[in-house]
Amino acid sequence: MRTTRAFAPVIERNGGGHILNVHSVLSWIAMSGAYSATKSALWSQSNALRLELEPRGITVPGLHVGYVDTDMTAGIDEPKVSADQIAESALDGIEADRYEILVDDMSRRVKATLSGDLVELYPSLVQ
Repeated sequence: MRTTRAFAPVIERNGGGHILNVHSVLSWIAMSGAYSATKSALWSQSNALRLELEPRGITVPGLHVGYVDTDMTAGIDEPKVSADQIAESALDGIEADRYEILVDDMSRRVKATLSGDLVELYPSLVQ
């Protein structure tokens, strides 16, 4: 938040622009404890900043992605996206004026289930 607020006046003086917040599918699903909670907070913060900065000509798109092909996810046997795919999706989303950029199938699937029953997101809740 402090970094965004520090750069906002510079971006505004330069005629506006974009601040891309990189979230995670974990913004919407609690699969990693406190890490998921922080990503959820970032999603909410992005929404608040979006409303605050839009009148100043600054958009705040949020980029959501599941597994990224990095050393951190090397041991996970799930579909992953490359850094190149993320960069391309981010630029495409900014050019299309999207508020949320969903990079992969996992992000699209989880986002689509948010308005449904929690059991869809958390099957272990079935009694």
